[in-house]
Order: sequence, then structure tokens, then C-alpha cells
Amino acid sequence: MPTYEYECINCKYLFEAFQGINDLPIERCPKCGGGVRRLISGGAGLIFKGSGFYITDYKKKSLPKKDKKPELEKPGDKAALTKSED
Repeated sequence: MPTYEYECINCKYLFEAFQGINDLPIERCPKCGGGVRRLISGGAGLIFKGSGFYITDYKKKSLPKKDKKPELEKPGDKAALTKSED
């Protein structure tokens, strides 16, 4: 159901009414009883309801993995031994 904005012609009171599309428009101001006119509004736009929407909800496809850099050699590794001097 849409929310309509109204303005009183007499006292300039602004108010909103949550009405069904088939409901008759409000004719009297709730504050002073004067006549009202329904205002044209841009609407609320898109409303997300629920637990929430986050950037992580739409993950990108994983990027191709780059070639791994060779790990540093540890002092105890065989490859870490230096050439013997002659």
C-alpha cells in the first residue's frame, strides 16, 4: 500500500497517510478540519526488506591465481647448503 502526502489548504499542515490504491482520498485535515490537497511525490523508490543486503552477498568470481613465489629456504634444508670450497 502506498503512502500519500497531504497538505491542509487552511493551516498548511503536512501529513502522510498509508492508504490502499482503491481507498478514497482524505478530504479533511486531522488538525483543523479544513480541506486538504494530495501532493505529488517522487515515491520511496526501492525498499529492501529482510536481514540486509551487503556487498559480500554478490561475490565476484575468484581471480586466477598467480604463480606462487618460491618459499625461502630454511637453514636446515639440503638446498640451503653451500658449495664446498676446493
